[in-house]
Amino acid sequence: MDRVADQHYLVDDQYKDSSNLSARIRLHRLFSTNGYGWHRWVFDHLTDLPGDARILELGCGRGDVWVENRDRIPPDWRITLSDLSPGMIEEAGSNLKGSGRQFDYEVIDAQSIPYPEATFDGVVANHMLYHVPDRAKGIVEIHRVLKSGGLLFAATNGRDNMSELWDMLDTAARAEFDRVESRFRLEGGERELREVFPKVTVGRYPDALHVTDAGPVIDYINSTGHKLNDRQASEIRRRVRNRITCDGKFVIRKTNGILTARKSENPMP
Repeated sequence: MDRVADQHYLVDDQYKDSSNLSARIRLHRLFSTNGYGWHRWVFDHLTDLPGDARILELGCGRGDVWVENRDRIPPDWRITLSDLSPGMIEEAGSNLKGSGRQFDYEVIDAQSIPYPEATFDGVVANHMLYHVPDRAKGIVEIHRVLKSGGLLFAATNGRDNMSELWDMLDTAARAEFDRVESRFRLEGGERELREVFPKVTVGRYPDALHVTDAGPVIDYINSTGHKLNDRQASEIRRRVRNRITCDGKFVIRKTNGILTARKSENPMP
């Protein structure tokens, strides 16, 4: 099994704590060209939910969606944050402590969501469905726990996202990137969701990275599990610096967005 969907690797290594995720987020925060933050943009889609909505986030990570939008959360929303990793749940709770809002926290595998049918008005899956080993089962589970007319917000990457970065790596690392990218992206993900949800829309977040420091690029690559040796790190640092010297920046294209899927309304009796 590829590491991207290896649950033991994800819990025990990649997402044991937030250090790897934080290194990746740092690259985006330093060099993104879109001044309207990703998590603010994701939250914009959630405003279609009712004022008393019950919401489940799968794969909440550090809780960034809620940390960065704490000023916008309607007072009557009931929010459950979940992750496969207990370490990430602990960090999300710490980050949201003192937010003035009550959140519930659960360790949950998206393939077996421990709630009855029609529990939630909305489910958030922010860059996590490609980690689910049996994604079809996970999508059916999400559909099951949504109420009639409920919404799934599934954020993911599009084709060739950040390919300029991965092109600098060796063949094996590039091949793993290609496998990850093909698991659940904007283009194919829409088709997958339509197998269960009758209505799916695609929203794209316009952005790129204009990198002016090689250090965060090295940190990003190492955070993915591709630990660079000294020679590899030196070569990538040299290539990034050459691009910065020639062009004033190292440009990395981003193709990110969100798939919004609505469960059918129950027919009137």
